[in-house]
Amino acid sequence: QVQLVESGGGSVQAGGSLRLSCAVSRLTYSRYLLGWFRQAPGKEREGVGGIDGLDNIVYADSVKGRFTISQEYGKPTFYLQMNSLKPEDTAMYYCAAVSALVVGRSRILDYKAYDHWGQGTQVTVSS
Repeated sequence: QVQLVESGGGSVQAGGSLRLSCAVSRLTYSRYLLGWFRQAPGKEREGVGGIDGLDNIVYADSVKGRFTISQEYGKPTFYLQMNSLKPEDTAMYYCAAVSALVVGRSRILDYKAYDHWGQGTQVTVSS
């Protein structure tokens, strides 16, 4: 069973930075889409960014230029570096995975396409 565990959330002031980590196990990176998602209270979960097995990375327009996804080869972890944070970035952040054999890259930001989820980590940005 694929497992994902997020860490690194917290509270920062607007303009600050945080780096989220997602430790993954029991999956082969090249065969999965890996994504970061967020959900604010009362709002639908939304895609933040994702990476495919060829290291192609896609970002939501709302975070382009501010957030960066990366992975560290040799370590079963991928990251979400968040810079220039805004109060509207406040949400629970989740990492997720889905087999690339089942879901195409066109759905990399579609939370409904993913079937493996971490427990989430809270990010709060104050003005």
